[in-house]
Amino acid sequence: MSADLMRRAIALAVENVRCARGGPFGALVAKHGKVIGEGANSVTATNDPTAHAEIVAIRGACHALGTFQLTDCDLYTACEPCPMCLGAIYWARPRASSMPELPPMPQMRALMTRSFTKSCNAHRNRAASR
Repeated sequence: MSADLMRRAIALAVENVRCARGGPFGALVAKHGKVIGEGANSVTATNDPTAHAEIVAIRGACHALGTFQLTDCDLYTACEPCPMCLGAIYWARPRASSMPELPPMPQMRALMTRSFTKSCNAHRNRAASR
């Protein structure tokens, strides 16, 4: 597993929050060290409850390879995948997956609360401007 690719997955998550597109979730799929699919959470931006970072990255990688099996690929996520994403990871069958160590729970809750509030406010502002 590559530290550079893990840093890229984390950078996707951070940029997603900075741009108010969604929560602090980023993921990528790499094959032989080359990124073939990446994504950040876009649930609120697209009104798609399945648009989690891992799902977006897996969709991109599967499209790039023309197959639903990612057996020679590695998945990098900026956090622990939810049950839906775990199911998609299971079906995609990547060779390996990696996530960073999570901060202690109080800091994680604070980060999630700030991110969720920022994302919801941005979504409300977009909806109000329509």
